[in-house]
Amino acid sequence: MSSFLVKICGLSTPESLEWALSAGADLVGFVHFQKSPRHLPAEAAAALARQVAGRAKTVVLTVDAADDLLDKLVAGIAPDFVQLHGRESPQRVAEARKRAGRPVIKALGIGSAEDVAAARAYAGVADLLLYDAKPPKDASRPGGLGVAFDWSLLEGAPTPFLLSGGLDPTNVHDAVRQVRPFGVDVSSGVESAPGQKDEARIRAFVAAARAASEEGQR
Repeated sequence: MSSFLVKICGLSTPESLEWALSAGADLVGFVHFQKSPRHLPAEAAAALARQVAGRAKTVVLTVDAADDLLDKLVAGIAPDFVQLHGRESPQRVAEARKRAGRPVIKALGIGSAEDVAAARAYAGVADLLLYDAKPPKDASRPGGLGVAFDWSLLEGAPTPFLLSGGLDPTNVHDAVRQVRPFGVDVSSGVESAPGQKDEARIRAFVAAARAASEEGQR
């Protein structure tokens, strides 16, 4: 993996996975959450994980998964990372990390300075934090749902972190230059319809993110 990480999440077909891999993604994510339009059964995710063949690191995304489901996903998919995208407490994150025997990415919704302060409890517990837009109170799914948040809130936020929420090929360059995250994560921002990845958007996103990262290192 490169020092700056680009993660393409919600991949669900061999074709879209190949687009992400050939574009140079460092992390490829498979969603196991039935309410998501990107949901993959464990067996389908395992087949895609085998396709990766060391070209990137694999991530399985779960939402408040019980121990038996976590065990099943780790055993069947053998991911490099487990992403916890629900209301998991710091204690649950530590338990899941130990149980899975894998590095853990913990997603946290950000909508205020209080949310950033609350993220400090996860620093050092999760291997990577992922800052996403806080969903509306009536949302049926976690995550930013394709909406950006005020990036200035992240000044002084716990690191290392991936930036997510409303990113797409048109704004990721500015996001990287402003926030200087450890990496970026995208799903709906590289889709033509919910759950339908777009090859041109994936390639444009990775190129723009990389360019911004390289400019920041000069």
